[in-house]
Amino acid sequence: MMGGDKEEPDPDAEKKEEERQEALRQQEEERKDKYAKMEVERESMRQGIRDKYGIKKREEAEAEAQAAMEQSAEGSLTRPKSSVPKGCGDDDDEEESIMDTVMKYLPGPLQDMLKK
Repeated sequence: MMGGDKEEPDPDAEKKEEERQEALRQQEEERKDKYAKMEVERESMRQGIRDKYGIKKREEAEAEAQAAMEQSAEGSLTRPKSSVPKGCGDDDDEEESIMDTVMKYLPGPLQDMLKK
């Protein structure tokens, strides 16, 4: 409780802090190296399984699927006519049948006017 005592800064505090920071950096580097090594081992094990069972890597399979989609759609802005669903095409027969259906629901005088 003496107000006159001032705490003197530790002359080695700066050096200790630098050493502590360096130790933390070194530990972080070692940890990253350890996990990188583990990931390499895991990937080699995964590749062995892929080779054994003939499985493609996910990125390769996705790339092949994307290439196939692009190749099938190449040069075409619309779907081929054969893939247009029934009822969505330009069939005159359907338009006439739709008109006939509408005519059935109209009163007689309107039907006569539209037929002319």
